[in-house]
Amino acid sequence: MGLSPKLLQVVGDELAIAWNDGSESYLKLTDLRRLCPCAGCAGERDLLGRLAKPPQAPLTSASFQISRTAPVGGYAVQIYWHDGHSDGLYPYAKLKEWGDDPPELPPLSAPTLLPTV
Repeated sequence: MGLSPKLLQVVGDELAIAWNDGSESYLKLTDLRRLCPCAGCAGERDLLGRLAKPPQAPLTSASFQISRTAPVGGYAVQIYWHDGHSDGLYPYAKLKEWGDDPPELPPLSAPTLLPTV
C-alpha cells in the first residue's frame, strides 16, 4: 500500500497530516493555498513553455480557511476553501514532500499571457 494519510485535521493555521508510515506533516494553510495546483492558480504552460495564468482573484482571510477535505482516489485530497475555491487536487506525495522540505512559494501576482478584455 502506498503513502496515504490516516488523519487530516486543521490545527490552528496548519493542516496536520498523520501518514500511514507513522510520520507527520504540518503545512501552513496560507502556503497550501498559495501552492494550489489548479490551472487557475498555478497556471498552465503552452507548447513553448511560457506560463499562462488568468488574473488572480484577491485573496481574503476566507481564502486561507479550510471548510472540508475529500479524498480523490488513493492518491490525492481535494481541499474546499471557505472562499468557495476547490479546484486543486493535492497529491499525497506532494503534500509529504512539502512537509519534509517546504518549497519556495510562488509570487502573489504573476504577469498573465492571456488577452485582457
